[in-house]
Amino acid sequence: MDKNQLFYYNSRDSRCKSIFGAVKSGEKVDYTFFSKFGIYVEKVYLVTQKDGSENTWHKMEFVENVDGYSKFSIELSFNTGLYWYYLEVHTEQGIFELRKGAKGVATPNSGVPYQLTVYDRNYKTPNFAKGGLIYHIFVDRFNKGEDDGVIFDKEGAVLKDWNEPVTVVDFDGVYRANDFYGGNFQGIIDKLDYLKQLNVTLLYLSPIFKSASNHRYDTGDYMQLDELLGTEEKFKELIVKAKAKGISIMLDGVFNHTGADSKYFNKFNHYDSVGAYNSVDSPYYDWYYFTNYPEEYGCWWGVTVVPTVNKSNLSYRNFIFGDGGVIEKWLNFGVKGIRLDVVDELDISFVNSIRDKVKSVDKNALIIGEVWEDASNKISYSERRQYFLGRQLDGVMNYPFKDAIMGYVMNGNKEIFQEEVMNIVENYPKVSLDTCMTFIDTHDTVRAINIFAEVNVLNTSKVTRSTMELSNADRQKGSERLVLASVMQYTLPGIPSIYYGDEVGLDGFEDPINRKPFPWKNIDEKLLIHFRMLGSIRAKYKSVFEGYIQFVDDDNLLIYDRYSKHNRIRVVLNASRKAVNYDINKPVINLVTGERVDTVRLNGCDFAILLVD
Repeated sequence: MDKNQLFYYNSRDSRCKSIFGAVKSGEKVDYTFFSKFGIYVEKVYLVTQKDGSENTWHKMEFVENVDGYSKFSIELSFNTGLYWYYLEVHTEQGIFELRKGAKGVATPNSGVPYQLTVYDRNYKTPNFAKGGLIYHIFVDRFNKGEDDGVIFDKEGAVLKDWNEPVTVVDFDGVYRANDFYGGNFQGIIDKLDYLKQLNVTLLYLSPIFKSASNHRYDTGDYMQLDELLGTEEKFKELIVKAKAKGISIMLDGVFNHTGADSKYFNKFNHYDSVGAYNSVDSPYYDWYYFTNYPEEYGCWWGVTVVPTVNKSNLSYRNFIFGDGGVIEKWLNFGVKGIRLDVVDELDISFVNSIRDKVKSVDKNALIIGEVWEDASNKISYSERRQYFLGRQLDGVMNYPFKDAIMGYVMNGNKEIFQEEVMNIVENYPKVSLDTCMTFIDTHDTVRAINIFAEVNVLNTSKVTRSTMELSNADRQKGSERLVLASVMQYTLPGIPSIYYGDEVGLDGFEDPINRKPFPWKNIDEKLLIHFRMLGSIRAKYKSVFEGYIQFVDDDNLLIYDRYSKHNRIRVVLNASRKAVNYDINKPVINLVTGERVDTVRLNGCDFAILLVD
């Protein structure tokens, strides 16, 4: 406690809140407030508000005087829901409202209300994924294996040589995402040993259903695999052979919209079906939102090739999660997870029903949502999303962690990093946090190595950026920072998720330049060795990375511990350009070098991973 403070409450201090962070429904929590001698406190209230409801005042009782402070406490328990709270202190000098400030410390008459996430006491998330490692494959660009079962019959599309540049615009100025490289299931099978050497435990595949585009987010037929990827038998072979190496498969579920070029909409008559665009009598007509039939219809962000689906339509809902529907079919193949694309576009009841179906088929299957903000208090379309209360998601793509990592590596501000991380750690149930994806880039973002290289691309066209190569100096700078970022990615709570090629220095600016074919003939071996080392540390100390996080104060370095019942690993990071010595009170093992040390020297943009207990 700061002896100069009249009042003290800190939601991250066990003396003030007996259970850190989110709590289970019905779980008893002790709240304690401290008032310094010298000011008369008449009474103290803990004021709570269940989201969307009125305030409730809970009077805290005086307990004792200790070490120059008066101590007030109350024990409470809550039903499932999202709550906000603050302390109201009545004194001889007036009423003070204490809300959350930096590092969880209450500040009088300023700050924001504290958040309390109360999740269903029966809420569980799949253990198989925790402490593991995700590898995100953009399937068309990972690896092309020899398979006589693949068919390329996409009208107007181009099948390129593996080393040709990606197309960012067609001759008429339109981007159609119709250039293909032929990455397929056999290609992934051929590289399972490579993935095992990285210690990958879960493959997240970009959409694999029949579609017109290379990214396949414009689903053509949910019940059919894209012919360019291989047959259902080949997909089953991938699942079986991956499982034999301890690797599970997670699919991308795109249920907010379909393709205009689809069995269901059939705008271009490529399917032998009566689509919604073809007739008002189509069985799929009510799946979509037409405003001026047939040319004007609701679509995702105004993109006409992906018409939005009416998720409240009973026919569509039954098709996705009814008996014999989409989810049931692919989970029965042995798929162990679904990542829900633009999950905040899906209404709550739809996501609830997806979870019910997934868990009824396989209670241990993983459900991840694409959420770019704090998912514990997300509001979308004026509706609070209850993602982590027990009825919806297991985890999300942890964009706040991405932003925190990128920010620290670029500017070295450890205070901002610590606050951004701890806000998420405090707001998410631990069972959810443990199954969130921790990443530094995706198919939707600029490659991390490009961001770290700080290449000036002002006044350049997308076509120009598609052919730009990093200079040796820029690549060196980007790689050094990528190494530092990857250490954080691998050691923060959650499951690290590698976007294919990051581990070998694959570069690229914005979509679709970030989707280049994997450079199998031009691998950065030094980077690859680094990523394999990180994967080995995670695999060896899996329980630690399923454990807890604690930040350690230091004037110069960013330091945090990951710990479990049996081990404690200390991560020490230096984002500055200045070398710093870090002295330890006792000999510890440097997990990077294997040496026993009591001092480590961190050069500029450097790190150490230490086994301290």
